[in-house]
Amino acid sequence: MTVLVTGGAGYIGSHTARALRRHGYEVVIYDNLSTGHEFLARGFELIRGEIGDAASISKALSRVDAVLHFAAHAYVGESVDNPRKYFRNNVEAALTLLNACQDRRLRQFVFSSTCAVYGTPIRIPIPEETPRAPVNPYGVSKMFFEYALEAYDRAYGLRSVRLRYFNAAGADESGEIGEVHDPETHLIPAAFEAIQGKRPALEVFGSDYPTPDGTCVRDYIHVNDLAEAHVLALKHLQSGGASIALNLGTGQGNSVKEVLTTIESVAGKPVPQRAAPRRPGDPAELIADPTQANRLLGWKPQRSLREIVETAWRWANRS
Repeated sequence: MTVLVTGGAGYIGSHTARALRRHGYEVVIYDNLSTGHEFLARGFELIRGEIGDAASISKALSRVDAVLHFAAHAYVGESVDNPRKYFRNNVEAALTLLNACQDRRLRQFVFSSTCAVYGTPIRIPIPEETPRAPVNPYGVSKMFFEYALEAYDRAYGLRSVRLRYFNAAGADESGEIGEVHDPETHLIPAAFEAIQGKRPALEVFGSDYPTPDGTCVRDYIHVNDLAEAHVLALKHLQSGGASIALNLGTGQGNSVKEVLTTIESVAGKPVPQRAAPRRPGDPAELIADPTQANRLLGWKPQRSLREIVETAWRWANRS
């Protein structure tokens, strides 16, 4: 079976491409390299193109049996400042991809969604039946595409698994690939940049949240655990499974301060940091209820927060 991985030269897409290959799938990566990196796609066929280019994406789809869709803009703060960019790519261009899948009569689609579709949740941990009420344009763009997938399933039988990630982190244990963003906004690699002197200090956004230590609490999930979940989601569709939305998280939350303590323990150095105001659109707590993914896919995260930090630290110190 051949799988097209859009955004496969990005962080989560590149890890998933390798997981797919380990499970015997043929993988074709489709990426415009605007935020992805060619070296992360090394060893795979790479088609450089836009998901909004109907002719290019249709040609790529003619050779595959299923799609795993990662190609999206994914910075919450940027989406608040520039929503046009997010709706153009995450909705308009993504619909071009979806329409091309329908035209090619593809029926298996795994979507990289996000816990941001929940907004400020009404209960913690968050189950999938929680109403979708995103509080930033990034979450809205992902919610819109989830609705589109649901409609295409009802109308055309295009089945999908919508995977709602919590906080992806860590790097492949091989040390070959890891997290590369420019600018880096994710907590763990940004903290390492502060330790290494690549930034003056880590900004800790908000110290007055209604959490035990005043900092945001998030559910950190290793990127390779996420990658394995995508393979299981594809197998679910291959076996005739119905469309479903699933949370991908550990079910455990850690505050920013707790993560920084772990980082300092692993690195053996303090993290230079300074307090900064809350960012718009950041809920106090986001913790997954992963029961459905455990039950339906047989998936369970294998790696701890410390293992996440250790793999990320090795990647940050690569030569």
